[in-house]
Amino acid sequence: MATQQEIPTHMKNIPAKQFFGAADAGSAQAPRPHGGYANGCLAGGAELAETGPTWQAMRLSRNRNWGHPETISFIQDLSAKAAQLPGWKGLYIGDISQPRGGPMLSGHRSHQLGLDVDIWMLPPNRLDLSVAERENLSSISLRRAKGAYVNNFWTKEHQEVMKAAASDPRVARIFVFPGAKVQMCKDAKGDRSWLRKIRPWWGHHYHFHVRLSCPKGTKGCQNQKPIPAGDGCDAAESWVNDILNPPPPKPVDPNAPKPKPKPRAELTMASLPAQCVNVLQSR
Repeated sequence: MATQQEIPTHMKNIPAKQFFGAADAGSAQAPRPHGGYANGCLAGGAELAETGPTWQAMRLSRNRNWGHPETISFIQDLSAKAAQLPGWKGLYIGDISQPRGGPMLSGHRSHQLGLDVDIWMLPPNRLDLSVAERENLSSISLRRAKGAYVNNFWTKEHQEVMKAAASDPRVARIFVFPGAKVQMCKDAKGDRSWLRKIRPWWGHHYHFHVRLSCPKGTKGCQNQKPIPAGDGCDAAESWVNDILNPPPPKPVDPNAPKPKPKPRAELTMASLPAQCVNVLQSR
């Protein structure tokens, strides 16, 4: 973490998101993620072209179509595979990262290293959307029964896209709602090893979230703990059971004082790796 001596006076005790949210381009440095997915920054970020042969970046006003070069390459590769599926022209890409990573002004707590990418569940039937259309078009939700099951929008092509992503050695894990994981566990044929990377998580029914591992040789980039052994299908079933049969609420004493919820602490520059100061100051 950065020490107070390393932090310029104008950056002290101010939410770091104010500085990273104001950066409009990547830093003039070699590509390198610093820190963790929810507590870090990105040097030398690369911009995903707003439109490519098999993708379109969405919500351009957010300026979150930046990532580590490996992430950009992964998106290009996966979208080309998606474009080979019936009914898919490629992929609609949601948030990757801000130009220099770091905490965002709003929304995601993660996506700080340029190694996370949100991929819409909506199969693209055209890749010539205008800027206005990219701001207003919505993805589709694939969940039913609060995420316990998939709905009628789910297709085998959704599974094929996620299988292709999970089979990529650059990918560490993929977050998607529990019902989708359970459905894929039921439908998967042959090699099931890719299912291990599909992780049930809250939300993630309008998009699935791909997280890449730290690129080889990047010191100071912190991977998550390894995924447990096995395909994870039993754990997904447990999530679904908790959704369908939630435990009864604990008895509450009506006379007991109600604790005030603690707001989530804002990340400051002192919370981030020391290199993040240089990332912001680089031209």
